[in-house]
Amino acid sequence: MSEADLYQDALLRLAREATGAGRLEAPDATATLDNPLCGDRVTFEVSLRERRVVALAHRVRGCLLCEAAASLLGQAALAATRQEVLAAGASAAAMLKEGAPPPGAPWGKLGLFAPVRQVPSRHRCVLLPFEALAEALRLGEG
Repeated sequence: MSEADLYQDALLRLAREATGAGRLEAPDATATLDNPLCGDRVTFEVSLRERRVVALAHRVRGCLLCEAAASLLGQAALAATRQEVLAAGASAAAMLKEGAPPPGAPWGKLGLFAPVRQVPSRHRCVLLPFEALAEALRLGEG
């Protein structure tokens, strides 16, 4: 597999959009997770109302795949519950590890990550933002 397959234009655009990048003024919860194998670090901040995401922000120090996954969450996770984010993360993991189809809306852009299936060492790069957001939501529900 070539880098062009892995880093297709649609993923580059998604990462450049950086939807949700930044900080919230007064988040209900913040979580930071690291991938010690590659050095990726993702921080998610969330504001919740009735256990649903009403605002989120992320900061990513990592690779393009990690940035693109965080941007996808910035687009798709508004109004989501922790269970919906966990289900989307499980769908992403199944797509990468087992070749399962991507989920439907609002998570359909997960299909852009299908080429990553061929590179197991990069699976965590895609999944780390899902894990960080799920952890922030867990803390926010506290």
